[in-house]
Amino acid sequence: MSQSTTPTLPVTFRPGRTRAVLLTLGVSMFVVVTAVALLLERLGPGERASFVLTAALLSGVLVLLSRPKVVADEDGVTVVNITRSRRLAWAEILKVNLRPGDPWVFLDLSDGTSMPALGIQPGIARETAIRDARALRALADSRGTGTESR
Repeated sequence: MSQSTTPTLPVTFRPGRTRAVLLTLGVSMFVVVTAVALLLERLGPGERASFVLTAALLSGVLVLLSRPKVVADEDGVTVVNITRSRRLAWAEILKVNLRPGDPWVFLDLSDGTSMPALGIQPGIARETAIRDARALRALADSRGTGTESR
């Protein structure tokens, strides 16, 4: 990919549709379960509280699942996955991979390891994920070690 096709920095890649679905589901589920807890007359205060707490916990899990993103700036990339974040310098990224069947992008790193980047995932927006993976690959190629990755 040529330099002219790289996005302007800083740029954030995230699975927008997946995020919208998860957050909408989380809010909807919390509202419905809380409403049911409040409307059921046979429940005591402790049972109502447990309904609301359970709804809050399940909604919290969906919020965590909607967290992933990849933020690229002049100095490198910040990969935010479900529970962890990691900052990488451009030189640390040797290759950006999104092969057919992969659930998300994988970054081959200079220390010999591979790291998942859940912020780019083809789930319900395959074309967007492919475009984002190509853009991140172009950025890594132009700012990293110069190793061409295909």
